Amino acid sequence: MTIDFDNLWERGAAQFPCGPHSIHGPDHWRRVERNGSLIAGRAGADVTVVRLFALFHDSRRENDHRDDGHGRRGAMLAEELRGVAYDLPGVQFELLHLACVGHTDGLLHDDPTIGTCWDADRLDLGRVGITPDPKFMSTPYGKELARVEFRRR
Repeated sequence: MTIDFDNLWERGAAQFPCGPHSIHGPDHWRRVERNGSLIAGRAGADVTVVRLFALFHDSRRENDHRDDGHGRRGAMLAEELRGVAYDLPGVQFELLHLACVGHTDGLLHDDPTIGTCWDADRLDLGRVGITPDPKFMSTPYGKELARVEFRRR
């Protein structure tokens, strides 16, 4: 299975309602992708799912403030594009869907892929003035990275 991530990112950015300079937009998605890639190897996470999460988790935000349901809408976009712009087997898609839907609930997850997704997003909270807190990280490496950031502040 090969995914044309460049094409998929272009499609995601083109439909993003908040525009390219949003604090929840493509620059944030790339940092989440980078964070997730760092964590994934150590956590045993599915890197493909983590990279797709980075794109879809905030892709359907309607504003940069409180936007309940944006994770579910991002999961719906992932479902709409599945089989059209990319392919992903059912088990992997279920992980992606769960990660997108639950990423704003402040929970932890013991699945390494979902935990990596959530940690990757939370490690970029500095962009909105929030220092990542290790107690909100699901993976050991996510906790370690948050501790380093926590000590800097």
